[in-house]
Amino acid sequence: MNENDPNQQINFSVAANNLYREESVTDLKTASIRTLIPIKPDGSNDESREKIFVGHTQLMSPQGMVPLQSPLQATTFEEAMEKFPAAMKQALSEMIENAKKMQQEQERMQKNTDSRIIVPGR
Repeated sequence: MNENDPNQQINFSVAANNLYREESVTDLKTASIRTLIPIKPDGSNDESREKIFVGHTQLMSPQGMVPLQSPLQATTFEEAMEKFPAAMKQALSEMIENAKKMQQEQERMQKNTDSRIIVPGR
């Protein structure tokens, strides 16, 4: 066994104390809500841990579909549905802000390379 082999450095073990069963519900229009239900290693529900709700949707852009995803701070599915619109709006705002920052950084980097003067023969 080669210790430098990247496959030997990756831990593929299952975290038996952090298992979730996933259920997905969609309205076939806009919303998709995943419910992650905590389970025990034997597959039974783990009532000692809270369910996790994650909202997901897709927007059409000139470059194609853009996925949006956000955790939903909810304890019930009904609450997750209520919080879905605000969570997606927040995720969209964050995505736009990150895209603006990336664009500004690219423009700054381009400006730095464009402003260099190269004098032949030196």
